[in-house]
Amino acid sequence: MNNNPKKFCPRQIPPGNWEVFRPRICREKHRSSNPVGQQHILYTRHTDILTDQSIYTQEGIPMLYRTVPKTGDRLSILGFGCMRLPSKSGGIDEDRAIRQIRHAIDSGVNYLDTAPAYHLGKSEQILGKALQNGYREKVRIATKLPHWEVRNRADMDRILSGQLKTLGTDQIDYYLLHSLSKESWEKMKDLGVLEFLDQAKAAGTIKNAGFSFHGTLSAFKEIVDAYDWQFCQIQYNFLDENNQAGTEGLRYAAGKNLAVMIMEPLRGGNLTGPVPDEIQRIWDDAPVKRSAAEWGLRWVWDHPEVTVVLSGMNNEDHIEENLRTAGSALPQSLTADDLARVGRVKETYHRLMKVGCTGCGYCMPCPAGVDIPGCFALYNAHHLFPKDRSTRFHYISRHWGIIGDVSYAGLCRQCGKCAKACPQHLPIPKLMKDVKSDMEGMMCVAVPVFKGGLWCMNKTIKVRAFFSREKSHD
Repeated sequence: MNNNPKKFCPRQIPPGNWEVFRPRICREKHRSSNPVGQQHILYTRHTDILTDQSIYTQEGIPMLYRTVPKTGDRLSILGFGCMRLPSKSGGIDEDRAIRQIRHAIDSGVNYLDTAPAYHLGKSEQILGKALQNGYREKVRIATKLPHWEVRNRADMDRILSGQLKTLGTDQIDYYLLHSLSKESWEKMKDLGVLEFLDQAKAAGTIKNAGFSFHGTLSAFKEIVDAYDWQFCQIQYNFLDENNQAGTEGLRYAAGKNLAVMIMEPLRGGNLTGPVPDEIQRIWDDAPVKRSAAEWGLRWVWDHPEVTVVLSGMNNEDHIEENLRTAGSALPQSLTADDLARVGRVKETYHRLMKVGCTGCGYCMPCPAGVDIPGCFALYNAHHLFPKDRSTRFHYISRHWGIIGDVSYAGLCRQCGKCAKACPQHLPIPKLMKDVKSDMEGMMCVAVPVFKGGLWCMNKTIKVRAFFSREKSHD
C-alpha cells in the first residue's frame, strides 16, 4: 500500500467540507466479537493540517467520508438510496433488501435516504426493519416531508410523527422538504413550514433540516437563502451540469456552508448501460479500465463541494462495485485526460439527443409557465433511453402539478419569445409541439389516476397511524 498518498492543496478544497481516510492499520481480527474475521481498520486524513481519525469494522474495503460543514458530522461519501429496493412478485423483496442495507452499513455506509413516496410507503417500513438489532446506532437516517400531502400546519406534525413510528426511532437525523420548486416552496412557507422545522429541531425529533430540489436555478438560490439549512439535495451528473440547480447551484450551496447530497448521479441507471455503442467505445479506449457506473460516480465525487452521493442500489454486484469505488474516489483526483474523456462522452450524448438543449435557461421564464429546459430534459431522456419506462412518470409528476409546478409543454402559446432568447437557436415553439405529442398523449387519463393513487396512499397511511394509536392505548 502506498504510504505517501497524493496531497491536496488545502486552498483547493472548501475548509471543513470534506474528510478522506486511508487504511493505516489493518488485519487485526476480532477474536470474540467478530468470529468471521472482519478486519479492524484505522483511517487517517490525507492532509497534513487535518489529523482526526476514525475506526470501524468491515470486510477490508475502505470507505471515504466527508464532513457536514455546519455540524462536523462525518458522512460516508456513498449513501444508500432506498427508492429502488429489490423487487419480488410485484413487491419489495424484503429479506434481500434488508441484507443489502445491512451489508452496506457493515461496509462503512452511514447515510440512508428514504421517503414516504418511495415504494408507495413501504420504503420507510423496510428501512425501519433493517435498522433493528443495533444497526440504527450506526447510521444517519434521511427522510422527507411530502409537500403534496400537506394541507395545513397540523399535517406536518402528523406526518413526522408517523415517520418516527415507522422508522422505529425517536429522531430523524436529516429531514428534507421533498422535491421543492418555486411554487411548492411558496405553499409550504405560507403553511408555516419554517416554524415547524424550528419546533421539531427544538423538540429533538429532527436533527438537521434540508430540502430536495427539482426546479430552476433562481428558485434554488432563493430557497437556500431563506433559512438556516444544514444541507440540501440536488440532481447532479455529467449530463445535468446546467439542468435544475446544476454546477452553479452546487457551488452556491457549498459556498453557504450547506452539505450537498447528490441524487440521480447516474440518471436513474441510464448512464450505466447498456450505453450507446459510440459511448462505450470512448470508455473502452481509456487507459484505466472502469465501468460506465464508476466513471459517472467518480466524476460527481471529484467535486469537493459534494458531501454524499446517493445510489439506488438493488443488485449485489452493483453494491460491491460502488463500495469499491467509494473507497478511493478522492476529490479532485481525476486527471485532465479523465475529465476530457467524460467531456467527450457528454458531447456525444448531447449529439445523440433529440433536442440540443443545454439547459442554460435563457428561454426562461416562459410567459405560459412551461418549464422549457425541464420538458426537454425528460423528452431527450425518453428517446435516448427508450427502455426506461420511468421518464413519462417523471414528466407527469414534475410538470403536471403533482410534486412540482404545473409546467408541461402543452401550456405553450407559441408566442416565440423563447426562440428569440435561445443561444442555440432552437425552434422551441415547434419542439414544444413534439414534446406534447410524445409525452402528453395519455395525460388526461394518467394524471387523475396518479393523483388518485397518491390520495389512496395518503389515506392508507392515516388509517394505519390511527390503528397504531388505538393498539398503543389498549
